[in-house]
Order: sequence, then structure tokens, then C-alpha cells
Amino acid sequence: MTKLYKERRHFIHDLGVLAISVVVAVLLAKSGAISSLLDHTVGWEILGAFIAGFFFTSMFTTPPALVALGQISAANSLWLTALVGACGAMLGDFILFKFFRDEVAQDLQYLAKVTHASRVAHIFHLKLFRWVMPFVGAIIISSPLPDELGLAMLGLSHISTKKFFPIVFVFNFIGIIIIGLVARAI
Repeated sequence: MTKLYKERRHFIHDLGVLAISVVVAVLLAKSGAISSLLDHTVGWEILGAFIAGFFFTSMFTTPPALVALGQISAANSLWLTALVGACGAMLGDFILFKFFRDEVAQDLQYLAKVTHASRVAHIFHLKLFRWVMPFVGAIIISSPLPDELGLAMLGLSHISTKKFFPIVFVFNFIGIIIIGLVARAI
């Protein structure tokens, strides 16, 4: 088996896993299972904040998690909700980050090879890229936008796990504080 063949198989495998993940996430979102789970944590604000934070990370589960975090922070301590929610989001982001950092980087390198996009691939090796990408990725993580794009940027910049945890925690914390402030103002 040639190296290119193995890379192609790896790429196709990752596409399959991604497709299955999207289908499962869409089914969970459409079935209302995420909303139901978040509704069942009423009265368990700390657990609810952690679970809502965990689901705050994915594009398919962000909307119900955003609503839950807003409701929890409006009715309880904003700081505690943000602290616990950021811990849940950090765990969810770490799971996604492991996939993006290891798998997606390999797949992008394969795509650059087969499409002859070596000029574009050269951008990933620039020092400026390694500084700007984590910053832009962290900004995306703090926003109510789904974290996948921000995590991909962190993964492509080859940020270490040691740096990943504090960055993701702080920016999710800031994002949840903003959500809580907006929820309290409404």
C-alpha cells in the first residue's frame, strides 16, 4: 500500500465519521433530546450549567445550550454559571479539538497534496499564521458561534494542550458572561 493510498483511506474514513456525526447531531437536535436534557436539569443549576456548557460547543447543539445558559445565569449567580459552564464547554471543546488537531490536519495535508495547493499550504508554515490563528480561533470560541471553526484554527496552529485549556476556558467564560449579561438585560 502506498502512502498516498493510506492517506486517501484515512481521509475517506474521516469523512464517513464526520457524516455520521452530523446525522446523529441533527437527529438529536430535531428530536428535542438536547432541549429535554437541559430542561431536566432545572433545579440542578450547577449540573445544568455544566451540561449546557458542554453542548455550547457544537454547531448543532449551540442554540438550546445558549438559551439554557441564559436562563440559568439570569436566575442564579452569573459568575458561578460562567465558571461551571466554561468547564463543561472546555471538556466539549477538548473532545472536538483532539479530532481537529490530529485528524483534520492530516486530512488538510492530504487535500493539499492531491489538489496541488502547495502555495496555500505554505501559509500554514508562516510565523504570522501561528500567532494570528490561535487568537482568531479564541475569539470565535468566545462568541455564540459554534466552536468548530475556532477549534480548527487552534488545531491548525498546532497549539499545545497545555496552552489549549486556559485559552478555551477563559474565552468560553467570557462568552458565557456576555450571554448571562444579555439574558439579565432582557
